[in-house]
Amino acid sequence: MYYLLPFNFIVIDNQDVLINELGDLLVTPQGTAESLITHRLEERTDIYKSLVSNYFITERPIPSTFDVYAERLAEKKRFLDDKTSLHLFVITLRCNQHCSYCQASSIDGSNTHVTMTKHCMGKAVDLMFESPSGHLTMEFQGGEPSLEPDLLKYGIEYALQKNEVEKRRLTFVLCTNCIDISNDVISLCKQYDVLISTSLDGPEWLHNANRGKNDSYQKVKKGISMVRDILGHDKVSALMTTSELSLQYPREIIDEYVNLGFHDIFLRSLNPYGLAKDNKNWGEYTQKFISFYKEALDYIIELNKNGLFIRENFATIILRKILTPWNSGFVDLQSPAGIVNSVIAYNYDGNVYASDESRMLIEHGDSTFRLGNIDDDYDSLFFSRKTKHLAEVWNNETLAGCSSCPFKVYCGADPVRNHSTQADMYGFRPTSLFCKKNSSIIHHLIRLIVTRRSEVIPIFMSWIR
Repeated sequence: MYYLLPFNFIVIDNQDVLINELGDLLVTPQGTAESLITHRLEERTDIYKSLVSNYFITERPIPSTFDVYAERLAEKKRFLDDKTSLHLFVITLRCNQHCSYCQASSIDGSNTHVTMTKHCMGKAVDLMFESPSGHLTMEFQGGEPSLEPDLLKYGIEYALQKNEVEKRRLTFVLCTNCIDISNDVISLCKQYDVLISTSLDGPEWLHNANRGKNDSYQKVKKGISMVRDILGHDKVSALMTTSELSLQYPREIIDEYVNLGFHDIFLRSLNPYGLAKDNKNWGEYTQKFISFYKEALDYIIELNKNGLFIRENFATIILRKILTPWNSGFVDLQSPAGIVNSVIAYNYDGNVYASDESRMLIEHGDSTFRLGNIDDDYDSLFFSRKTKHLAEVWNNETLAGCSSCPFKVYCGADPVRNHSTQADMYGFRPTSLFCKKNSSIIHHLIRLIVTRRSEVIPIFMSWIR
């Protein structure tokens, strides 16, 4: 006699892949799930023992190991204990590039009316310290935030001044395109141990085409070199965005990262915000991106097999959920969703938004995810009626189409994207391109584990470590 614990399953390569609420994955002969559900599974077999020990079935209605099960489930949601730890400061929309896919609706650098005031910065920092999180990350975004060095300096120094009393763990991140980054900004980053996150889309001709300037690549390359020389090699990371042009060149993009000495690459798709929102055929783009991603990932695996360590970060985030008891902390793949729970955005105009993506919508006149203003008190922002409304749609365990999906424990909820693409925060999974992309990538990773386990597991574990 046995009792079922919650799980789902899929069939891959003529085998049943069972996935429980803890993210544990068990590969069994096809037909196992049916035998299990209909209570025809033979006891005292190796499969039966594996199902018991991995929390798919229990021999008692309330087993003695339930405390372990509960603790492991709590660990998957431990990010909620961190409260709102990532605080985004959109200090200006001014920019010195003209990216074809700009999601932040940046404008020409000569404009001055789209920059945060020092008063606004100070009030935003005050709100950040209202968060009960013990670890606060202060991330400066734009536009191009390095165009405002005085404001950067003020924000960092004011936060450090407050922290003399608050005693939090503070991390500073500057998101910059590294174009014409000044010695003053780099010196500021060295003085206050600021991490640099930059952008690199691939080889010179591709990067320049995406950025709308013929000298962009050389300037980025020079900027990265300067930052490494002064701050250290590990103080700068890079992100790429897969434009429609990029879809044809996965190997060339990866080779460029390798040639520039990066050991990480994040294969990031376009998001439906800012200028990218005007893409005419998101369905076609998503399908092509999935093919691009699979080809790129296979190439990265081959490079690792040949002795070169380079990891793909989106896969690593998902694999951490599949292969370990831990969560990743990545806000885009959380349930409850990362918005408000893990991240908040202070816009240049003093308005406060539920996430970076939700503040991008305001440039198209959509204030759905505006929580309030920096002059509002903390509780009225984080516990408002609007926030409670968001809470109704940010758990994929309770969303139709997600709750029965075997991949839900590896995925997340995204009401902002649902609203942007489907005009409905709840979303409709059968036509959701967010769902299609994530489920396709998760399925591909599991297929690799099932069909090429001895080959890929050592590589995947090295990425996680």
